Amino acid sequence: MHIVCLDLEGVLVPEIWIAFAEASGIPELKRTTRDEPDYNKLMNYRLNILKEHGLGLREIQQTIEKIEPMDGAKEFLDELRKLGQVIIISDTFTQFAAPLMAKLGYPTIFCNELIVSDSGEVTGFKMRCEKSKLTTVKALQSIGYETIASGDSFNDLGMIQASKAGFLFKSTEQIKKDYPELPAFETYDELLAAIKEAI
Repeated sequence: MHIVCLDLEGVLVPEIWIAFAEASGIPELKRTTRDEPDYNKLMNYRLNILKEHGLGLREIQQTIEKIEPMDGAKEFLDELRKLGQVIIISDTFTQFAAPLMAKLGYPTIFCNELIVSDSGEVTGFKMRCEKSKLTTVKALQSIGYETIASGDSFNDLGMIQASKAGFLFKSTEQIKKDYPELPAFETYDELLAAIKEAI
């Protein structure tokens, strides 16, 4: 019995914060988990910038509504779901993910929650659990599943390394260089073939 665990941003959809940085004209918001391994530090940095510029959840959601899945992502996911269960494990937030899940055919997603005031200001965030991707993979393994995982960033490495098979997908040159033991792919066809072989 296996479950495929996928990251969301950078794997199935473009990076939300990069899209919002471009839409808002705030280049500092382009910093992602590809650049900063400490997620709490990264999110607090982002929240401070939003506050400085008086931006809230609605403005970010307006950008997200225009984001489309990466070319071939939905077809890849559809093929993968024919082979068995797939869970998207993301450090994004339910308030960001909902419109994207509609465009991907409503796959299962485990993610986090933003804390938003009545005025729409994002005042904080609540992580589902510590080291959520690694913790989730280990929990799935504890109930009898073998996991196969793929992602692109620092925060995906734990779940990739802990899984029966793990793959980097559209990752950075630095991460690929630092983790040469992890197979790295650039196309959905390559990743699908590797997952099929692992199953």
